[in-house]
Amino acid sequence: MTDPILLSTSDFKIPETYANGIFKKAQGSSVLARLCAAEPQKFGTTEHMVLTGRPKAELVGESVQKSPSEITVAYKTVTPLKFQTTVRMSNEVQWADEDHQLEILKTVFDEIGVSLGRALDLAAIHKINPYTGTVSAQIAEAIKQTTNSAVLADGKYTAAVEDAAAAIIADGYAPDMIAFDPTFSFGLATEKDADGYNLHQGLGMGLSVDGFWGMRAAVSDTVSGKNDLATPGHILAIVGQGDAFKWGVQREIRAKFIEFGDPDGQGDLQRNNQVAIRAEVVYGIGIMDKDAFAKIVDEDADTDTDTE
Repeated sequence: MTDPILLSTSDFKIPETYANGIFKKAQGSSVLARLCAAEPQKFGTTEHMVLTGRPKAELVGESVQKSPSEITVAYKTVTPLKFQTTVRMSNEVQWADEDHQLEILKTVFDEIGVSLGRALDLAAIHKINPYTGTVSAQIAEAIKQTTNSAVLADGKYTAAVEDAAAAIIADGYAPDMIAFDPTFSFGLATEKDADGYNLHQGLGMGLSVDGFWGMRAAVSDTVSGKNDLATPGHILAIVGQGDAFKWGVQREIRAKFIEFGDPDGQGDLQRNNQVAIRAEVVYGIGIMDKDAFAKIVDEDADTDTDTE
């Protein structure tokens, strides 16, 4: 029988079920993690080669000299971004019995996992620090900066998706994913034809959509960032070719139980009768070509400010 894990040391190993739960929750709360496959990454900045010009075959005649054909490439950078969540609570949690302590841990880790999962979307889509809700200079570029844009007008949700997909196809990409804000997916699910019938009856209420028109789909309010952006944005949905977004976990999520000191600038833990739990993750994030994505925006969107 293994020894019980108590909240009594400054740094402890989390039970495996809870450690796994953090990462699964982080993926589950991110539309990009659900729609774009993660790839193994080493820590640090890495570069991906992107083909910008393909070689051309040449028809040659008998005894005719062959012409050269060149490949042109560009390089896109995947940069590491470190996110952390620190949660304080009363040190009375240490007085609970072992079963209650683990129950509290699970609840806290679930919420920390949600915050770290949302961080992937908020950084990669909106270019913001999730904690402040403002644009961060640490993030090189974001999906919102794509110039491919479709406007939701007069409640025509289907037409907006068509326009967004057409913009990507015109740039030579194949849309295979779509991320919805809940308000957009609900509007799409309840959009009616001229006879009053729902155009997309299979979407239910639109809150748990996993596919649309052959594209992988996911729903989260991180798409609009309406609960996180300091200045309200205008993005309602994103259509794209998923493999143009590169991401991975460069460092595993680690958790630490902190009893002493001032880990977050909010005062000494012991003086305030508090303890803290901190978890961290390092994502590698890179966008191979912003033209592989198109955003669907509301009618009030200012395309100049939305691409900054």
